Amino acid sequence: MNAVADPSSAEKVASYDWANVERSLDAHGNALLPRLLTTAQCEALAALYAREEGYRTRIIMARHGFGRGEYKYFAYPLPPLIDGLRHVLYPRLAPIANRWNRQLGVETRYPDRLDAFLQRCHEAGQLRPTPLILQYGIGDYNCLHQDLYGEHIFPLQTVILLSEPGRDFAGGEFVMTERSTKGQRADVVPLRQGDAAVFTVNQRPVPGQRGLRRVAMRHGVSRLRRGKRHTVGLIFHDAR
Repeated sequence: MNAVADPSSAEKVASYDWANVERSLDAHGNALLPRLLTTAQCEALAALYAREEGYRTRIIMARHGFGRGEYKYFAYPLPPLIDGLRHVLYPRLAPIANRWNRQLGVETRYPDRLDAFLQRCHEAGQLRPTPLILQYGIGDYNCLHQDLYGEHIFPLQTVILLSEPGRDFAGGEFVMTERSTKGQRADVVPLRQGDAAVFTVNQRPVPGQRGLRRVAMRHGVSRLRRGKRHTVGLIFHDAR
């Protein structure tokens, strides 16, 4: 099972303004990484969906009340491109995750390297890989949800759009909601082919009149009106 592996993934990730990414995550719970993947990489990953090998399970969303559409969880070993991105993104996000936990009064701290965090997951029985690829057709959508798979949860994750809006599909916007004692709000995150969004898995700290308050975040995908849409999700904790 092969995708177009990019030895310069670390250079691409390093090229982003991570101080600005952190500010966006603090303010909105999400941040954009434009053109994380090339068109060729997107097409190669999307083509993997039709294959039978390389996955641990296939989920039909309607059977579980998750929405409409389907997705597949990759098996270990992950495709090189997916594995590489997971490893180079995690060290950029761990300091943000640790700061959020300090601000929320959560004792958990995340190690600097992904392998050390995955070892923690595996020792707790969270052995199943969570990176996944999703496929949507006309009328498909993904209900608002949180990707929580066990005791050990990394509070940030990444989604990468593999299809081009307007050309390959219409509709199918990536949507986030925020809920707190102050009410609710929705945020549509605009993505083009190859763009990635880093976003909150569960909760994040937000300044309030009496100090920091905790807000709950969920994400989903609006109804697809035309075409076909593929995305890849990079979740950093493994599943029980």
